[in-house]
Amino acid sequence: MSIAEREIKFASPAGFRLPPLTDPGGDVFASPETTALLSATYYDTADLRITRAGASLRYRDPEGWTVKLPRPDGDDEILSRDEHHVGGSPEAPPDAVLDLVHSLTRGSSVAEVATLVTNRTTVLLHDAQGVGLGEVVNDLVEVMFPDRDPLASPVSFGEVELELSAAATNTHRTAVVARLHSVDAGPIDPTPKIVRALGNAATRPPDVRVPAFGGDAPSIEDVVRTAIATSVDRLIRYDPAARLGADPEGVHQARVATRRLRSDLRTFRSVLDEQWATSLSDELRWLGEVFGAVRDADVLLERLDAKVVELPEIDRVPAKRLLDRLRNDHEQGRGRMLLALRSDRYDALLDRAVAAADRPRFLLRVDDTDDVDALRQLARRPWKHLARDVDALSDNPSDLALHGVRIRAKRARYAAEAVAPAFGKPARSFARAVTRLQDVLGEHQDAIIAAEWLRRAAASTDDESTGFAAGQLAAIEHRDAERARRAWPDAWRRANRKRLRSWL
Repeated sequence: MSIAEREIKFASPAGFRLPPLTDPGGDVFASPETTALLSATYYDTADLRITRAGASLRYRDPEGWTVKLPRPDGDDEILSRDEHHVGGSPEAPPDAVLDLVHSLTRGSSVAEVATLVTNRTTVLLHDAQGVGLGEVVNDLVEVMFPDRDPLASPVSFGEVELELSAAATNTHRTAVVARLHSVDAGPIDPTPKIVRALGNAATRPPDVRVPAFGGDAPSIEDVVRTAIATSVDRLIRYDPAARLGADPEGVHQARVATRRLRSDLRTFRSVLDEQWATSLSDELRWLGEVFGAVRDADVLLERLDAKVVELPEIDRVPAKRLLDRLRNDHEQGRGRMLLALRSDRYDALLDRAVAAADRPRFLLRVDDTDDVDALRQLARRPWKHLARDVDALSDNPSDLALHGVRIRAKRARYAAEAVAPAFGKPARSFARAVTRLQDVLGEHQDAIIAAEWLRRAAASTDDESTGFAAGQLAAIEHRDAERARRAWPDAWRRANRKRLRSWL
């Protein structure tokens, strides 16, 4: 089971007591307090990879195992995490939870790092209609370490949490936060409990850090590190979603991470050690193919499922039989993907990618070219390749030629986005225009691939109704391919405007 968690935490003083939280003016009403004693044992690697990444792995009776993974959609006050619950005995983390933190642990073993015993007072919140808004908990936490001297003084701290439900609005949030501030509940502090418990070792940066730039123009080294770290961070963040399979976006974003990283290694190849970059790129190609088998099936399923409704009702049932065949292929692809993600080869690749994000292997630079000019040249090269390929097209280019232009457009876009820290808005505006070109050509390619799959499916079935439905769907896909074919020249003209390219 997975849920989204949104919390506002207060570092409360010892002995703090919750005030009355009912605030009719804010449409917030409070239930009577309840109390409970909770014990949660947290697990991590020896170097606290899970905790340092803002995640956690714990066992709490009777909930079982819980993995919390950070979400990117919080703000300065709200700690947003995805919470995944898995059953199992307390003796050791089951494979299902280890899978969810695998991109962080990268095959390293986990062990108990601390047990948090919490005296909790809870107040449930609701609006005037009885709709749940969340809860406020007042915790007194005592920390026990597996290797700590039993005679040593205990580590303890207080914390107040406001956990918001999906029904809670900013008005509700503001009303409750104001009540807590009015009685000195402590400063808002989004630090998770386990980080506070483990102290300085848990506050060290995560293994992958995306650099933040100040006012100075970044160097080539800065830009390369940022580009690589951004893609590696994306791969690590979306690995759990890819494994869960509930949202196709997980596999999509993981695949994008591998493709973008390969593209960045190509863009910056003149400043990187060639053997190092090529070897890493080759392994990323393998991983991209692993994700691609699942992602391509996801795209095809989504396309065809949306088009079945365009068929006459009599043809929809045989059309859905086609989709069942595709779903079977998709599940087989997922099985192969999961085997790959649980392999030593994947662990080794993740280790290499994390090291690359921290320490790319740069060549010794012997020229005196200004860094900004050098970055401009690096971004200009894939654009020139794109323009050259477009100029070489015939009046009626083949599907394969248009697919080649799409690949060139993607590389030009990724290069522009990679150097955007040095060029700012002009590079981002250019990238957006090239993205629109890529999207139009992507629609064309997806339609062509769908039509080809349908043609093969029709040829491999003895059921006339299924074959007829496949033919109808293929005709719809050919229609969409032609629509995209007519649209792409306008997208190219927009991307090719001189003012968009003035920074190159």
